Amino acid sequence: MADTEYCRRTAVTGLSVSPTDATRLRELVAEWKRGCQLAVNEAWGVCHTRSEVQQLTYDRLREETALGSQHAVLATHRAAEAIKRARKREGQKPEFTTPTVAFDTRTMTVFDDRTVSLTTTGERVRCDLKLPADGGYQSQYLDDEEWEPAKSTLHYRDGEFDFHVGFRTPKPAIDPPTEGATVLGVDLGVENLAVTSTAQFFDAGELNHRREEFERVQASLEATGTRSAARTLRQTGNRLDRFVRQRLHEVANGIVAEAERYDCELVAFGERNEVVEMLPEAGPFQEWLFERLLSFVEYRAAERGIAVVEVNPEYTSQRCMECGFTHPQNRNLDENQFECLKCEASAHDDYNAAKNIAFRCVRRGPLSSRGLGAAACALQSGLVTPDDGFTPYAELSEAPRSD
Repeated sequence: MADTEYCRRTAVTGLSVSPTDATRLRELVAEWKRGCQLAVNEAWGVCHTRSEVQQLTYDRLREETALGSQHAVLATHRAAEAIKRARKREGQKPEFTTPTVAFDTRTMTVFDDRTVSLTTTGERVRCDLKLPADGGYQSQYLDDEEWEPAKSTLHYRDGEFDFHVGFRTPKPAIDPPTEGATVLGVDLGVENLAVTSTAQFFDAGELNHRREEFERVQASLEATGTRSAARTLRQTGNRLDRFVRQRLHEVANGIVAEAERYDCELVAFGERNEVVEMLPEAGPFQEWLFERLLSFVEYRAAERGIAVVEVNPEYTSQRCMECGFTHPQNRNLDENQFECLKCEASAHDDYNAAKNIAFRCVRRGPLSSRGLGAAACALQSGLVTPDDGFTPYAELSEAPRSD
């Protein structure tokens, strides 16, 4: 099954690590950073895809680091991802300083007794997962056989280890959209996490504010360097994680509710990797938000028989939905406003992009071998089709309820 056919979740937990195992894990962290940097140094300006970087640098990592074979592969993949992001943003060569290590099912095993076995540069270590007394939200994934362990990440900070355990489950099977289906477009962004083609805005202000506050607290506590500061930092981080998850659930529920309200059988997002690369102000935090949000929407939408697709977002922020004229200067980035240079139509730039994403889903053609797919875009006041143009809801047999 293709990797894109899974829903994903992440359960964050501490690790109970013995002094001996802690030394082994710290050695792994150091070698991982060194291996990723070696791969970047060799591949920078030469290649950037996973397969190319792996072929070019794998042997060197095996010769010059203590990484095992699979961790060497994962390090080349991480290097490729970093190079690709830097190239898209015309940035400098990446430097690996963050004390994290990626794991997959070949390098880790999660056991039913709430322990995890991890590959290191030497012997494997087996550690207890430090869960809340009531099991926490993590238990719903650890105890449910439908969720299987997947790519995970080890984090080391101030003498403590956290493990971000990845889980995945196949996306629920749903019937292909029927002929004449209506699509809801969703634009992702930094100031507004999501905006729909029906003009529903989901603000990211509080998410960004809390993240910035955490980073300031993090810098102060790390400078203090005491055990008490490390404990406070962990507690602060856990509170942020809970808030972010809750907000993402709210936004996902809101998007699905909007699709149901407008009788949409499809929800279309811009391809999230491309979206991140098109947003110069977006960082790893936004990239993670987009990935989680899409996963949450996919799972909830499937339960209601609504399909979720991704379309190429290129030029959706520059194209006028009214006349089709496309130009970078149609957008006023300082005022978040779209105003067409040709027909003078104006709208919030995120709203205009969401409408274009929906329209692109219609224009790209059939979504299945039976020729079925989207035929109309749901807007705030009516439906848009390539052939019939705009039809107000008042002229349709079934109109959504008014605001």
